[in-house]
Amino acid sequence: MTAGPSTDQLTQLTEKHRPTLDRALETVRSRGYWSPYPEHPKAYGADGVPGSLGAAEGQAAFEALRGGRFALEQPGTDGWAGSEVSPYGFALDIEYPHADADVLLPAMRAAMPAWREAGPEARAVVCAEILAQINARTHEFAHAVMHTSGQAFMMAFQAGGPHAQDRGLEAVVYALAEQTGAAPRSAEWVKPQGKRDPLELHKEFTAVPRGISLLIGCNTFPTWNGYPGLFASLATGNAVLVKPHPRAVLPLALTVRVAREVLREAGFSPDLVALAAERDGEGIAKSLAVRPEIRIVDYTGSTAFGDWLEANARQAQVFTEKAGVNTVVVHSTDDYKGMLSNLAFSLSLYSGQMCTTPQNLLVPREGIGTDAGHKTYDEVVADLAAAVDGLLGDDARANALLGAIVNDQVKERIDAAGRLGEVALASRTLANPDFPGATVRTPVIVKLDGAKPDAEAAYFSECFGPVSFAVAVDSAEDAVRLLRRTVREKGAMTVGAYTTSPEVERLVEEACLEECAQLSLNLTGGVYVNQTAAFSDFHGSGGNPAANAVLCDSAFVASRFRMVEVRRQA
Repeated sequence: MTAGPSTDQLTQLTEKHRPTLDRALETVRSRGYWSPYPEHPKAYGADGVPGSLGAAEGQAAFEALRGGRFALEQPGTDGWAGSEVSPYGFALDIEYPHADADVLLPAMRAAMPAWREAGPEARAVVCAEILAQINARTHEFAHAVMHTSGQAFMMAFQAGGPHAQDRGLEAVVYALAEQTGAAPRSAEWVKPQGKRDPLELHKEFTAVPRGISLLIGCNTFPTWNGYPGLFASLATGNAVLVKPHPRAVLPLALTVRVAREVLREAGFSPDLVALAAERDGEGIAKSLAVRPEIRIVDYTGSTAFGDWLEANARQAQVFTEKAGVNTVVVHSTDDYKGMLSNLAFSLSLYSGQMCTTPQNLLVPREGIGTDAGHKTYDEVVADLAAAVDGLLGDDARANALLGAIVNDQVKERIDAAGRLGEVALASRTLANPDFPGATVRTPVIVKLDGAKPDAEAAYFSECFGPVSFAVAVDSAEDAVRLLRRTVREKGAMTVGAYTTSPEVERLVEEACLEECAQLSLNLTGGVYVNQTAAFSDFHGSGGNPAANAVLCDSAFVASRFRMVEVRRQA
């Protein structure tokens, strides 16, 4: 039991974090660039972020977790679970508390009234402190993300660290704005009655949480995809049960530990955040998702299970990010070399194991106009293959960009891709000298004719991983028609296009507006179609089959609470 929230502690946290929250909210409104969390590894340690772990300390902290039990002291622990194996080829050998939901969920529910009564501002600064303490341990988290997702270290450090923390803080400030903007805490209501005495009521308004929120984590981006839902629910007064992917428990278990410590220090029950690790083959997500105590579900993963949640978790508000077929229309460019370089990087980053990686490249069969002259379809595809080869020609650089293949299913899709059409770029297997057990593969590009019905089965299905299809189409108009159909029927997290034609640009933009897909035009520099920035970019649209939610917008937080009014006769 906790003694109750400490006024002094909350005052200190408010003084510490309110400026950050205000700046974050200002940036959300302006949609410019800003981040409170440095993304360079050298910013952490003795001479960097105060109290943060440096590179050696972070790695040592990660190593110390291996081969042991990850204690959390949460209610209902009835045993231990965990069988994570790093995609880099070694077992983590970490055991996590296995929870009896019949004991844990009532404890979480009991923790909520004090959290609700604390109010939106107090919840926001406590959440900001959780994120600050996570940020100080970014080096430790980076190794945890790397060795559960297969991301290369720098990507794990940035995407799993500061960028994920940005997304968490973004959700917190959206939640704060929605709760405080809905109504004042109290109001005096006076209605004149002419010669009679006025009608007078004293009204109080409270942002009331829906209940316990279930976060179902993903394997590839456990923190980046997990933090928005976690912090949106926590900041709106809900308790959060974190159910990680069984192959990526550690990053979210560390998050739960930090959250519980901060909540306890602030005088709240740590049971507002708890972990639900599962034994091999147990599959607890389905049973948890339909329990009456669960009122919110956040999920990132396969379309099949996302659809099941939307259809069956009827007692809960369900937020899903599923799968789609991301498309790039290649019509023309005034920077051919820059276009090829940008696409090559986008196809290669993290071995294409991102929900935003382009899959279908729609290229007119008659070729495209460029600053280097007209290029035929075959030349465009060959030059893109050469750009990928050039980017990944040095094995050390390739390993730093590709990371490791996260599971056998991705490897199987790479191996099967060559049977779907003419291979323009074959996938190579690379050795990682630091991790001999890692499976490292370069992208494969397959040529398909969009006019042939038998090709449609390939390019019209999601092929998660470093597999892309160069689809020959009859014209730009044909490409836009195929783009529309793909987004409408299969969904897309991202759409890209290259064109120097205002008319083609208008057609693509109109298609994306009508089919509700996020569009990037003519990217040739250091910004890529598969990257989004917190406080500025919307990840997903919530308007096509790839996802029913956006990271992050007002709708992502507003239905996690309700305003309840108490009226008293004055």
